[in-house]
Amino acid sequence: MIKKTITFDLEVHEDDSSMSTEDQALLSSARSALERAYAPYSNFRVAAAVKLSNGEVVEGTNQENAAYPSGLCAERVALFAAKSRYPDAAVESIAIVTHHEELSSPVAPCGACRQVILEYQTNQKPAIHFLLSARKGTVYTLSDARSLLPLHFSKEDLKKAP
Repeated sequence: MIKKTITFDLEVHEDDSSMSTEDQALLSSARSALERAYAPYSNFRVAAAVKLSNGEVVEGTNQENAAYPSGLCAERVALFAAKSRYPDAAVESIAIVTHHEELSSPVAPCGACRQVILEYQTNQKPAIHFLLSARKGTVYTLSDARSLLPLHFSKEDLKKAP
């Protein structure tokens, strides 16, 4: 038996004041988009802002539905819209902001969103920079999607099938 340990680096900022102007602007964009989230059932609003290599910023918000599986997370809404509009632009950064009355710290993307983000990163090569925040306060930054999903499924795994 071999035992392996997987670790990753996470930066924790008290707020966004110590961050680059570019990161502050992306967080601001995501925070502004929170108001457009459609979350009447959970009241858990999520917004994402994706910065592309062509300089464009595309926002997305979570979209709930009474038939729960029919909704979609903000991260995927933003990424799918960005890639539909700008298919040749790489994703440089993604800011994900959450808001709920009882929430005061950042929340990471769900597993499905982690998988989608990682596939985009794998296809484009450059790592995607992450900013995770609640409506205000602490901000987590990560420099690579693999940090959030180190044991991921990829197109290479499909090639292993008989």
